[in-house]
Amino acid sequence: MSDSTTTPKPAELAEVERANASGKQPVVLVHGLWLLDSSWDRWAAFFEDAGYTAVTPGWPDDPESIEDARSHPDVFAGKSVGDVAAYQQAIIERLDRKPAIIGHSFGGVLVQILAGRGLSAATCAISPAPSRGVLPLPVNALKAAAPVLANPANRARAITLTCDQFRFGFASSVDEQEAKELYEQFHVAGSGIPLFQAAFANVNPGSEVKARKKGEDRGPMLVLVGEEDHQAPPAIARATYKKQAKNQHSVTEFAEVPGRGHSITIDSGWQEVAQTCLDFFRKVGV
Repeated sequence: MSDSTTTPKPAELAEVERANASGKQPVVLVHGLWLLDSSWDRWAAFFEDAGYTAVTPGWPDDPESIEDARSHPDVFAGKSVGDVAAYQQAIIERLDRKPAIIGHSFGGVLVQILAGRGLSAATCAISPAPSRGVLPLPVNALKAAAPVLANPANRARAITLTCDQFRFGFASSVDEQEAKELYEQFHVAGSGIPLFQAAFANVNPGSEVKARKKGEDRGPMLVLVGEEDHQAPPAIARATYKKQAKNQHSVTEFAEVPGRGHSITIDSGWQEVAQTCLDFFRKVGV
């Protein structure tokens, strides 16, 4: 691994220092493909208002702004799930208190991996991408991933979605105007590697897209999904829940939000989902 995949950026270290100095329960927010950590800004403020301290790490080499990301899309290429999990772990291990963690899409896989390593006090996996052992591959998920998976050379590239592709995969449950606004406000290029890793996880015993599920230290977990998600449909989330629910040591719950798609964390209904995660954390005492 390069230094960039193991060394947090100064802004992330500052967030960790601030969290440690606050003495409050930290909540770590992990984004997925095609978004930056700024996609969590409203969530961070929401949890801070609720008495937590928020940490919003990016992925290795993530640019600081949407503008920088669009000017230099190739910086996203070459980041695997294992790289990002190691990077997130390096940040979490600097916290004085074990955090609650929330992840969306591929972030929903990453938080399961981190929870399986005993790094989470409680976890919300939102619209998680499939991990090893999760078998359903719904047609909509395949169609949403097709812009990347259709060309094997995309594995080594950073892929930018068109507005129409973003609308199908992410913004399927909002109107056309909101879909366009979400695309313009949040979308950036994403590494091709994680999608190929997820697609072949069940035929690769050594896959990095694999979460330990039965450990005593996994902690409570909520798997949550939108009813109309195309990118990571409910069938994937339910199968994820069934795998995680085999943990005998901690509670595992499932929630499906009616009428919502993959943009569930960034669209106009984001606060309902944030409240669901907050209610779960409070329920399990975190």
